[in-house]
Amino acid sequence: MYRDRGGGASSKGGEMLERKRINDVLDKHFDKSSPSTSRNKGSAVAVAVPSAVAKHTDHRNILPSSTANKNKVSEDESETDSEESDVSGSDGDDTSWISWFCNLRGNEFFCEVDDEYIQDDFNLCGLSSQIPYYEYAVDLILDVESSHGDVFTEEQNELIESAAELLYGLIHVRYILTTRGMAAMLEKYKNYDFGRCPRVYCCGQPCLPVGQSDIPRSSTVKIYCPKCEDVYYPRSKYQGNIDGAYFGTTFPHLFLMTYGHLKPQKPTQDYVPRVFGFKLHKT
Repeated sequence: MYRDRGGGASSKGGEMLERKRINDVLDKHFDKSSPSTSRNKGSAVAVAVPSAVAKHTDHRNILPSSTANKNKVSEDESETDSEESDVSGSDGDDTSWISWFCNLRGNEFFCEVDDEYIQDDFNLCGLSSQIPYYEYAVDLILDVESSHGDVFTEEQNELIESAAELLYGLIHVRYILTTRGMAAMLEKYKNYDFGRCPRVYCCGQPCLPVGQSDIPRSSTVKIYCPKCEDVYYPRSKYQGNIDGAYFGTTFPHLFLMTYGHLKPQKPTQDYVPRVFGFKLHKT
């Protein structure tokens, strides 16, 4: 189910190379695909998620043994940079794919989607036409042993891994608009998991993730400040690489409508530029 990249704790350099390699594979797939699955302006488009798509091998065994050389390289990198880890929490064989994915560095904005939500085909309506290897991606997310018995090339396995992350992102943007999804995001909001507003006069106001477009590959995720009602780049460069469509344009505003008591008063103070103590003339 999870591709082993050096025991679950590869170095930053190895992580960046692996992300780029898998994104390139998915890009090539869409370049070769038919118009129904290629990047079209009129429809939502499949996107390669920049997060690492590797973990450890388990009973699903859909991944090829040819990754041994890559594992050796990752282990060597880990020895030289052992303090850095892709995963913010501890690794374990019993960790679900969803928990593993949400604990990857840079994926702190994601909440864990309930398995029951993903198992309901109604909630996934319309996604099968956007995702390559859709059935395999669903199985990977749900930790279900695939019954297809197909043998894939290394490139196809990489596509399945990347498609699973893509599919989870498109499911996530729907889930966080539900009651249970908002409750999960509320806990993260209270813990300042989305960061604070960088504006001085917002006094550390906690922010919410937002996308500038609902169309994948249009823009990366930003953080929205409920106090000054403006958007900013996340502080982490890893979070800043996540597709904004995985959070959408609706979430922060619906969230504040649902939890109206959390909406703060607008700031009353603005910065005034001065030169030697004198205010600058507006002309």
